[in-house]
Amino acid sequence: MIKGIGTDICDIRRIESILEKYGDRFKEKTFTAGEREYADAQANPAASYAKRFAAKEAVAKALAGSKTGSLSWQDVEVVKNRSGRPKIKLHGAAKTRAKSRLKKGQKYRVHISLSDDIPYAQAFAVFEAR
Repeated sequence: MIKGIGTDICDIRRIESILEKYGDRFKEKTFTAGEREYADAQANPAASYAKRFAAKEAVAKALAGSKTGSLSWQDVEVVKNRSGRPKIKLHGAAKTRAKSRLKKGQKYRVHISLSDDIPYAQAFAVFEAR
């Protein structure tokens, strides 16, 4: 059963500008160590960071309820599965929030789709209870 959906679009040029201005300070505040390692190894790190930024926003929207507050950037992590497809790993308050939206005996899954077409990056998230 779909419990929530979220989408976000991010201007890659904006992320480039933030990276130039704040560098590691922005990266460390917003992205996990694994996300930084992955993005920094890409041919266009700004596009990779923008997709992950959009993913965090989309997942937060998918998990949101009528009385939920904001999440820490570090609570939503984009990782890759064995085939290289992106998937979401929840930590801290995001994981707690996801579990609080389930009925007894249910488990959750967060589906994510990422894409970019310069100058934009987009993410679409689906929060599913099983």
